[in-house]
Amino acid sequence: MTTPPQRRISAPWADALFANLARLAALITLSLLLGIMVSLIIGAWPAIKEYGLSFLWRSDWDPVQDSYGGLVMIYGTLMTSFIALLIAVPVSFGIAMFLTELSPNWLKRPLGIAVELLAAVPSIVYGMWGLLVFGPILATYVQQPLQSWTDGIPYLGAFFSGPPVGIGILSAGIILAIMIIPFIASVMRDVFEVTPPLLKESAYGLGSTTWEVVSKVVLPYTKTGVVGGIMLGLGRALGETMAVTFVIGNMNQLDSLSLFEAANSITSALANEFAEANEGLHQASLIYLGLVLFFITFVVLAFSRILLSRLKRNEGAAA
Repeated sequence: MTTPPQRRISAPWADALFANLARLAALITLSLLLGIMVSLIIGAWPAIKEYGLSFLWRSDWDPVQDSYGGLVMIYGTLMTSFIALLIAVPVSFGIAMFLTELSPNWLKRPLGIAVELLAAVPSIVYGMWGLLVFGPILATYVQQPLQSWTDGIPYLGAFFSGPPVGIGILSAGIILAIMIIPFIASVMRDVFEVTPPLLKESAYGLGSTTWEVVSKVVLPYTKTGVVGGIMLGLGRALGETMAVTFVIGNMNQLDSLSLFEAANSITSALANEFAEANEGLHQASLIYLGLVLFFITFVVLAFSRILLSRLKRNEGAAA
């Protein structure tokens, strides 16, 4: 008669060591976050002392006169990221829906790999392609027809004004959308696949269409992952540097709200000017822009957490 194997009991000190190491990792993360924030505040303090919060709505940026404001860069960052999300979210949702619900088995794997390979393309390649290939196509086949159709129409004509060179806010937003589509689509596809097949088969058995299954079964079950994927894409769009620098125009003036007007973003301003900025108000203003971008990212993440908690609370109330 064989004796059953004895279960190995871990030592109490091992559990305590593991708990302390995990706690230490969390404290290191928080310390790094606070350290970055404090260093940005210290570096930007001369600009904060000089301009205060008015830096956020000042539009002038003149290193010769030593006068600075971040409105143009903040507007460019937010507008290009908004355009990118406006394009990337529905496209990514369509890709994920096709791969999980509609695609034949022989196409799922190669198409999924092709989508993920887009994320491996360096951002500078996207920027060069946008400047040399996509920009002229956008100017010739989109910008010029739109300007001819809306010529003389109040407000709408100004919305599409600008020199037809294919460089500006819209071009940067579309390039950003192409860059973040792989991230959002991959996350959406993964979370769609974790939906229990029994739930989908039950819905199909009741006569639901594919869209009804996705909208009423898959999305409610995976909404946390979907929102997380969208926030991941937004964070990627807010922090992109090289691709935006190539195609946004890098002009520190806000002459109009045209989609084709050359503008600037926080990341492109930092990439173009920080290495040559003199110590003093110029360098401090650039660091102030970095602090603003840090704050924007923090607000976006906080808003996503509030949205997710509200979704969970509404789900509990409905149950």
